[in-house]
Amino acid sequence: METLNSLSTPALLQTLQLIAKPTKTLENYAAKYGGIFTMRVMGLKSPPIVFFSHPQAISDCFAISAHKLDFKKATHIFKPLFGENSLVFQEGRSHQQQRQLLLPAFHGENLNSYGQTICQITEELTQSWTLGIDICIHKLMLDITLEIILQVVFGITHGARYQELKEKLSSLLEDVTKPWYSSLFFFPLLQQDLGAWSPWGIFLKRREQIDKLIYAEISERRSQKDAVRTDILSLLMSTRDINGQQMTDEELRDHLVSLLLLGYETTSGVLAWIFYLIHSHPEVKHRLMQELNTLDDLTNPEKITQLPYLTAVCQETLRIHPIALICTPRMVKDRVEIMGHKFTSETVLVPCIYLAHRRTDTYPEPEKFRPERFLNQKFSPYEYLPFGGSYRGCIGGAFSMYELKLVTAIILSHFQLSLTDKRPVHPVRRGITIVPSGGVKMVVTKKARIKRETISFT
Repeated sequence: METLNSLSTPALLQTLQLIAKPTKTLENYAAKYGGIFTMRVMGLKSPPIVFFSHPQAISDCFAISAHKLDFKKATHIFKPLFGENSLVFQEGRSHQQQRQLLLPAFHGENLNSYGQTICQITEELTQSWTLGIDICIHKLMLDITLEIILQVVFGITHGARYQELKEKLSSLLEDVTKPWYSSLFFFPLLQQDLGAWSPWGIFLKRREQIDKLIYAEISERRSQKDAVRTDILSLLMSTRDINGQQMTDEELRDHLVSLLLLGYETTSGVLAWIFYLIHSHPEVKHRLMQELNTLDDLTNPEKITQLPYLTAVCQETLRIHPIALICTPRMVKDRVEIMGHKFTSETVLVPCIYLAHRRTDTYPEPEKFRPERFLNQKFSPYEYLPFGGSYRGCIGGAFSMYELKLVTAIILSHFQLSLTDKRPVHPVRRGITIVPSGGVKMVVTKKARIKRETISFT
């Protein structure tokens, strides 16, 4: 492999920097070394890891044939969480077939059918708000996104199993987001089951309890054979591969847990950023509220999600604070070439979403929040890629964008909010995503009277 701006910092220190301050570390390295630089990160036996932010480099990377890349070795740290059958670890024809089975559940009519549930959940979790009540937006969004996953993805509603699964999932997800706990997945040597009170032992026990509940739900659903259900689990259970085979219980479990882990903390984090950015930019809030006031029917999710400025606000938030900092890493199995640079086997290629979204040649003054960028210009999938891209892009990207717009619109149409702390927040790592520091504290200043014709605040 060619030497490309290789960092001289020891591999262990590079790892710790990425874990502790990922965005600042990436910004510093890009400023010093440019659009392509090489790191070595402990936990992957220190292979060279090459980060790309140039659109042409990302395009070249996406165009590499799958048979020349190894995705399992580059993403193995997530296997204890996701499971062997997760789409993340599938390669070649297996990945293509599994992706074709999963994609329909997140698009078209299926996507539209989830809108009413998303709006209803958002309204239910905010209906007790009164004037002057203090709110932690990030905590609220965690509650909303978990409910959406349980009801829309798992298809589980209120009951004993629902409550137990919700409690255990909440505990697991909260632990995984703690820096010291999530570090266990970066350092395999720490994954030792030393009993019920050891960190890894606690994780394995909790995972076992959650799996038991999920398998019980799958078993019950198989026996019911309810053709009316439209949740994602039911849709996946009804799919057949090219040989007419259903997904196994293990495959269903791994897909469900992957969707949970990839769609819970990530979406809630972006929603927290949306509310912070809207309310720290009065001109954006004013324009958005003017657009929301044009709605004549708040019960129609399709009309809400087609609003252009609301869409631009969500797009610009995802530009500045993407759901993931990087695309799926890919390890080279055979010789490949990117922008004239040749890379040999064992090199890990990482298209960097975060840095691509902050290139000054693509986005003038990239640190500024300007939703109108997306009203005035269309960006290529190599310049703007909040959900990754190519054949390894996030299958839930459309669903996530749909959810962002509906939750934002419903809350803003029912309440006027104000930031209780005017000081700027900063990005902090929480598990696999980046969230605003302090959780974004807000207060309800007005409640709306919802009418079919308009939205008026009292």
